[in-house]
Order: sequence, then C-alpha cells, then structure tokens
Amino acid sequence: MDDENLDDAVKRELHEEAGIKPDFLEQLYTFGNVGRDPRNRVVSVAYLGLVNPSYHELFADSDADDAQWFSVNQLPLVAFDHKNIIDIALKRLRTKIQYQPIGFNLLNEEFPFSDLENLYKTIVGQEIDRRNFRKKIMSYGLLNETNNVKKEGSGRPGKLFTFNQEKYKELEEQGFYFEIK
Repeated sequence: MDDENLDDAVKRELHEEAGIKPDFLEQLYTFGNVGRDPRNRVVSVAYLGLVNPSYHELFADSDADDAQWFSVNQLPLVAFDHKNIIDIALKRLRTKIQYQPIGFNLLNEEFPFSDLENLYKTIVGQEIDRRNFRKKIMSYGLLNETNNVKKEGSGRPGKLFTFNQEKYKELEEQGFYFEIK
C-alpha cells in the first residue's frame, strides 16, 4: 500500500498471509547481492521476528502453498540465499538475547523458571550453568513470583513467574544493561 510504512507492511503481510502477529519484530538486514536470485535482480529487506507458536493458528494464504513451523535445527532446504538469511537472523538472535530480554516474549504470561532456562539454552545453542543463570536473572528483579505452581512429573511443583515489563523499562531508563552470558 502506498500509504504504509515498511514495518507496518511486514506486520500486515505476516498476519494476512500466515496468521502471525510477532511479539518482537525488527529489521534484520538488506540483501542485494547481484545473482542472489538467478531469475532477476532482487533486493530483499529481511526482518527478525519472534512469536510464540502456541498463540498462533498458522495458515498459508495466497502467496504460499503451505505454512509450517520448523525447528531451527531441522529446517528444510530453502531457495537461493535464504539459508544465509536464516543464519544471519539466528546469529543476531543469539547475540541480542544476551543483552536484551526479548526471550520473555516467547514464554507464556506465567511460566516456570525451567521454561526460561530451556528457552535460553535452545536459542544460544548450548548448555548454560543453571545456578548462575538463575542467580543472574533473579538479581535483576525482573521476575515476579506468582502464587501459582506447575505440577509435572513426580518432582515438587514448580513456582510460576511473570516478567515485570515495568521494572525492565524503569531499569533501562536508569542505564541498566541486561547481560546474560
């Protein structure tokens, strides 16, 4: 649409064509190497978006035959330089999640701490020191413990937490730097 900025167009297209409303969205990179598509000259503005798939009913509309979720470790073959685009997006995500709490967007509103640990472990692609991770996250005061618990398996029920967005904004205004390594 002629009166629509690029960010709004991306959000609209994602919603119209696949049923997705990203919880986090930012422009990733502009890809324009000559020959990246053998059919003709193509310049692509790529975006990095985060969505919790459990909140979306994925569908394929007019521009696609099918739409599916894939594990980043089990992606199908993709056309042209799209694997490179995915690799750049994953590298950006792995870097960004260590200094900005964007991972909280992928969790349920209430979540056990183990879900947060598993999210970070999955995104960074390696094991994390569970004790140090918990200590660091809790030291920021960004989690609110709820009165609810999640009972799974034979162990003791896990307490549920919520992310305190207001506290994060307050700390960020004071020059706070969220750092997880």
